[in-house]
Amino acid sequence: MEMDDYKTLIHEAFGESSEDSDDRQLEGSNIELVFGESPKWERISEIKGLSLCKDFLTPDQQSTLLASILQEGWFTDVSHNQAMRFGDLPVWANELSTCIRELIQYSNYDPESMDISSCEIDGQDCIFPSKLLNREPLFNQLIANSYQPGEGICAHVDLMRFEDGIAVISLESSCVMHFSRFKNEVAFNEKQSVLKIPVYLTPGSLLLISGEARYQWKHEINRKPGFQIWDGQEIVQKRRTSITLRKLCNSE
Repeated sequence: MEMDDYKTLIHEAFGESSEDSDDRQLEGSNIELVFGESPKWERISEIKGLSLCKDFLTPDQQSTLLASILQEGWFTDVSHNQAMRFGDLPVWANELSTCIRELIQYSNYDPESMDISSCEIDGQDCIFPSKLLNREPLFNQLIANSYQPGEGICAHVDLMRFEDGIAVISLESSCVMHFSRFKNEVAFNEKQSVLKIPVYLTPGSLLLISGEARYQWKHEINRKPGFQIWDGQEIVQKRRTSITLRKLCNSE
């Protein structure tokens, strides 16, 4: 895909970036005019298969996405905090999937976005394995969650009914997601301390989970006081919305 086509795709899906309101010309520019700044992937070194793009969506694009979610009528009441869709996903979710795929493809082969010398030929060590990136559809199951302050996610590994390769888009409040090794209860000594790897999710960030991160690590978000700490500071708890995209096993 040409960069002009890629920029058009993002604009159609999520609207213009606030940085596009100035007089800069698109001709000769790069991806920074789409996202506000060039998206950079952060590899979580302790966990193979975990990649984070903190600047996936600009604030304006996040607002557009949140408006699309609200139009579904899913969270009209505080007690209704989760919605699932299977197979026939909303148009905005399909657009989101397309944007994720194109961003990964662009990033995997852009020497300024990551060190491609560390990538294997089959893509297994790249941002997202090629066998997952090229599947059709990329995702066909969606979970939207709206969390009030203090509400989080218990430690878990996603159900085996879903294939490898999961994408999580975080909106509104920042939070820390902790990853811990999945241990065999028989072999694991409960007296051992559990190492937890923190990952800071900012509004508009995209987290990709595959391989070892998908099957060998549990993830959780404990938003109770004392757990949401980053750089020594307690994160101010506000409402948080998340979109999780997955693919059902044995589904065409």
